[in-house]
Amino acid sequence: MEPIEAAARWARVWHDAWEAQDTEAIVELYAPDATFSTQAFRVPYRGREGVRTYVAQAFDEEREPRVWIGAPIVAGDRAAIEWWAAVVENDVEITLAGVSILRFDAQGLLTEQRDSWNQGEGLHEPRPGWGQPARRE
Repeated sequence: MEPIEAAARWARVWHDAWEAQDTEAIVELYAPDATFSTQAFRVPYRGREGVRTYVAQAFDEEREPRVWIGAPIVAGDRAAIEWWAAVVENDVEITLAGVSILRFDAQGLLTEQRDSWNQGEGLHEPRPGWGQPARRE
């Protein structure tokens, strides 16, 4: 699978699965030996089981997610994708805004994901001009 297709699939699946809180749909995007770093100074999660652990724990804390995913920027086997989510986390309304740097294998599975994000109080939609929505097929 070409990286541009893999990045578009990542955007589509993360959007739909985050809003549906479907952990397994997200896990299927990752290679068995993937590395998933959710913050620069946290210990990365390893393999599909690590991805499953992180995503399931996050979804257990969240309710009513509204998610926006920006258009992928692809170079070689890597992509950068902005994302934005307004959620109720542990009964507190918050908004997350971040970017994921992704690396894909020849089958289009993620071998590496590095995230950087910020969190603010309240539920907010992206500002005008924020990333273009990922294309729907």
